[in-house]
Amino acid sequence: MYALLSILAATAATTQPLGISNEHIDMQFAPRTPHQIMSFYEARGFPPEMIKILSRKCFITVRIHNKSEDIVWHDLTNWHFSHNGKPLKREHRNYWLDKWNAMNMPKASISTFRWTLLPESLDYLPDEEEGGNIILPRVTGPITLNATFPTADKQLGAVISVEYDELYCAEDNEQS
Repeated sequence: MYALLSILAATAATTQPLGISNEHIDMQFAPRTPHQIMSFYEARGFPPEMIKILSRKCFITVRIHNKSEDIVWHDLTNWHFSHNGKPLKREHRNYWLDKWNAMNMPKASISTFRWTLLPESLDYLPDEEEGGNIILPRVTGPITLNATFPTADKQLGAVISVEYDELYCAEDNEQS
């Protein structure tokens, strides 16, 4: 029993939400292990070929909450990831759509996959929150995010800049 609790605690420790907050936005990040990703998509009937590809990627679940009294504009083209000082490319959701279609994956799986992703762009109204997954190449060590969020009507307000250097790709516990 103690060993099981230790394994569960170690697994939970590797996937604790990370976060950054300022007067405008609150962002939380939850790195997902390959086992979590495989289990999630397998439970939804995804084909093994899709699951195998996804299990090799770095999934981070993101939640963004607009704490301000103004519109905050989210656009993933304004998010830049790096690892060891080098750019780390996040594939656009259209990349995945094209990949799944080229592999003749079931439309239901493609649709389900699409809604698990963080939207490419979104206007966050005051007190609104939204989330989803970002998918990066799997790397070892810290990942840095630099992101900007324009504000106000027509994106003409102040620009919120975020730098966060504590992201990582979660690993499965070797004992599990």
